[in-house]
Amino acid sequence: MTTHVPQAVQAVALPTTLDEAVAALGAQPAAVPVAGGTDLMSAVNAGRLRPAALVGLSRISEIRGWQYQDGHALLGAGLTHARMGRPDFAALIPALAAAARAAGPPQIRNAGTLGGNIVSAAPTGDALPVLAALEATLVIAGPGGARRETPVSHLLAHMDTLRPGELLGFVRVPLLHAPQVFLKATGRTGPGRATASVALVLDPARRGVRCAVGAIAPMPLRPLDAEAWVASLIDWDGDRGLAPEALHAFGEYVATACIPDPEPSGDSADGRPQLPPAVLHVRRTVAALARRALGRALS
Repeated sequence: MTTHVPQAVQAVALPTTLDEAVAALGAQPAAVPVAGGTDLMSAVNAGRLRPAALVGLSRISEIRGWQYQDGHALLGAGLTHARMGRPDFAALIPALAAAARAAGPPQIRNAGTLGGNIVSAAPTGDALPVLAALEATLVIAGPGGARRETPVSHLLAHMDTLRPGELLGFVRVPLLHAPQVFLKATGRTGPGRATASVALVLDPARRGVRCAVGAIAPMPLRPLDAEAWVASLIDWDGDRGLAPEALHAFGEYVATACIPDPEPSGDSADGRPQLPPAVLHVRRTVAALARRALGRALS
């Protein structure tokens, strides 16, 4: 992979190990890490970023694959969407593979990486609700070979969790060996930016349902009460089926939890203000996605 170098960049480091990359960042505190460059080049072209130095990550082989570790998959931050979309990866983590295949056109999927999707923390990042629903943890590399872990939700809520001189190296994902689904709605036909997305996973060992809604807030939202409610209705020892009414109610529960009604005020005739039409449309979309995702997982 070649990295396009924006104008005004004065230094480019091309390390071959994660620790070398951390050292390069320590030597150039103003340097910006870059892997696929899809988000970086978008920021540069829009005038939001003018990096003085780059640390290229594309030659670090250790973060471009995955391995099994104590019932988890340890995913390298340099995995591309295209690689995660292949059948062997889909057999491992189906929802993340589905999100990778929906990430955009081929040029984006071939260049964009899992780590970039996380660190850029764009609300429309397709991998983010999947990782939130899977309750993934991040392995962060620091100076001197240090490694520490933090929940993905913590990093997304507090981006300063990634300290100066640190790099996201790996993502640790539990292997549930159970149904999981990712669905998203876009504003146009074909792969594109999500207007809303839903990731849903079943956890039969804990008799739980985990759901995360993406693209409608700065970070994925977990409707915990809706998860617990629907999990209590499922016959975990039987066929796990639910009546259509229960599926519909779950979708509405998720949507209302993520996009609640406005607080009553004296501004409207009956004291009950209505959601704007665009917001109401998004809530209906979330309800439909959640209902379909649960139905597919249970079937």
